Amino acid sequence: MGRAGMFFSIVAIAAGAVMYWAVTSQGHGFRLSTVGVILMAAGGVGLVASMIVFATSRHSTGSRHRTYDRQATDTQGGSTSVHEEVR
Repeated sequence: MGRAGMFFSIVAIAAGAVMYWAVTSQGHGFRLSTVGVILMAAGGVGLVASMIVFATSRHSTGSRHRTYDRQATDTQGGSTSVHEEVR
């Protein structure tokens, strides 16, 4: 989904709106305005779903690697600097 899903959902909404408000002909057994409403509803649901997927799948801009600097003291009382990198 994501951006492509949002694009196709907007296209479905636009096509449904054209079919609902601009097309006046009727087919045998169905009305094109009903198909337009269905397209607009499906496009709206798809747009919301795509936006949720897009928002939750975004990675943070920061690095996944974390570094820590700390002081360590050994058993004899000597201290040393420790630099750790956690992935």
